[in-house]
Amino acid sequence: MHEVPPRHRLRALATTLAVALTMTLAAAAGCDNRREPPLPSVLDKLRESHIDGQSKIKIGVATTEPLMGELRNGIHTGFDVEIARYVAASLGFAGDQRIQWVPLATEDRIPALQGGTVDLIVSSFSITEERKKLVSFAGPYFVTTQEVLVPKRLRDHIRTIEDLRKPGYRICTSGGSTTETELERHQVKAYVVKEVGDCVKGMREGRYEAVSSDETILAGFLSQYPTEFELVDMPFGTSELLGVGVPIGDPALRDLVAFFLQKSYLEGRNGISSPWLTAYNRTLGPWLKADKSQPQPLDVPKLVDFDDKAPRR
Repeated sequence: MHEVPPRHRLRALATTLAVALTMTLAAAAGCDNRREPPLPSVLDKLRESHIDGQSKIKIGVATTEPLMGELRNGIHTGFDVEIARYVAASLGFAGDQRIQWVPLATEDRIPALQGGTVDLIVSSFSITEERKKLVSFAGPYFVTTQEVLVPKRLRDHIRTIEDLRKPGYRICTSGGSTTETELERHQVKAYVVKEVGDCVKGMREGRYEAVSSDETILAGFLSQYPTEFELVDMPFGTSELLGVGVPIGDPALRDLVAFFLQKSYLEGRNGISSPWLTAYNRTLGPWLKADKSQPQPLDVPKLVDFDDKAPRR
């Protein structure tokens, strides 16, 4: 049996160590490759969005819907308006001096987003598959239903969808709304006008017997005329998911709005008085029958928030 010279043993040992080191480094590199890339930050998304560098953010709202979006004594008020203020402040546009409010009728919302008239829309904007082909949505931030407002003198006569079909009753709704589509689906003939407020005015003047729209919108008019009207719960069978409208070509802005709606949602879940709950209690809360809570937004991205980027002592 021949003895291996010491230098040969050292060379073999060195080779073995080199191979082992190479394999270790390769495995480590493989682990690095499997690591997820760092999360984008809110600031990253802001820089990607079209609002980066703007002095004001343009938000489309209703101005004739009490409790939701109304212009009263030169000041925008309502639940939608409060949500819009929260979103704007979260995006870096705190205070009404940084917001350009753009009054919009129901049928003008999609053209306003597509044409760049507004950056966002917060105006009882129901999320539908058809609309998602034309604009993007963040949310939902509220779930409502379609209901009917009637004069108190007719509260015992108009109680069902079948009643709405009776020839003697003239039903009114706003054009370009999901309610218009739903009434058509139930074979209810409706008079279509520009704003729900026009329907209510017409009903007070005796031109219509009922108005159909989202419960949230009708609750606002009920708050104005509590002795004249009654809200009738009808089984239309659909829930309206209200979302914030965003231009379809700006996914970064959509992600940001969804992220901040989720932030409010989590605060409410943790028992903190969230921006959503504060807005609801100031506006819709006293007039809606059932207790409401903020729905969880859909398709929320994972982002590093402003606070998470701040140095910690």
